Amino acid sequence: MKPLLETPLPDRLYRGKVRDTYDLGDGLLLMVATDRISAFDVVLPDGIPDKGRVLSRMSQFWFEQTEDIVPNHFIGLADDPEVQDRFKDNELIKNLPVEVARQATIVKRAERIDAECVVRAYLTGSALVDYDSTGTIFGVEMPSGLQDGSKLPDLMFTPTTKAEVGHDEPVTIAELGEMVGIELASRLQELSFAVFQRAHDIALDRGIMLADTKFEFGMHDGQIILIDEVLTPDSSRFWDASGHNPGKSQPNFDKQFVRDWLLTQKDWDRTPPAPSLPAEIIEKTRERYLEAYLRLVGTPLDL
Repeated sequence: MKPLLETPLPDRLYRGKVRDTYDLGDGLLLMVATDRISAFDVVLPDGIPDKGRVLSRMSQFWFEQTEDIVPNHFIGLADDPEVQDRFKDNELIKNLPVEVARQATIVKRAERIDAECVVRAYLTGSALVDYDSTGTIFGVEMPSGLQDGSKLPDLMFTPTTKAEVGHDEPVTIAELGEMVGIELASRLQELSFAVFQRAHDIALDRGIMLADTKFEFGMHDGQIILIDEVLTPDSSRFWDASGHNPGKSQPNFDKQFVRDWLLTQKDWDRTPPAPSLPAEIIEKTRERYLEAYLRLVGTPLDL
């Protein structure tokens, strides 16, 4: 199956690295998770077949698993017959191509809080780079001797700015407080830890370690809600618990496989255009996303 890279719909409200968003009216949005994939904040020229469907359906799973902790924006999957019947008079939904409906979600429109709420349980990624160069993680002192994949002494909240283009920049909790207010910043940290811990425990029971993830929150009717995607292979690092080995590359079920391949492309400077992915890398990445879905949700993705 060809990957869905563009949505052939009129009046797009917003185009993100992966998602295309449309206004449905009545305070609702249509979010289409395309099969685009990004790495190092650059959208790659190739897509990963079935990736958008994994993102939409895995987000649904986690929204349902955590809605008692924090409400969320999820209304329903656009290809759900009950959802289609509910919105049968909406012109956009009524005329939605099947290939788009399969990876689209209807959500409440919220006022986005402009911060990405990153939670880390293990040392890897940008935190590892900072630790190796400074001995700290974004200014927070850490024990010596930690390696790639080491468990952190405690969960860490390392928020970043939410950049429209380019790189998100780390901020301290105090700086986040200056951006959104101290009370809201504290609440975002509290909710992020609670959702992460719930997901961590569920995943570990299924043989997967949740190394880190990022959440986005918004305000809806004066209430904080969880928005965007949640706990997907795009927004999280999922490791095979049986193969965890600090100091070495961890067996993963996320887009780290793509990042690792890109790091071998010494002629690429991490600016657009990115190199094309070999067919083998595309297929193995697809397999990792499908395996993550199977192991976490408990059923295979309906292909």
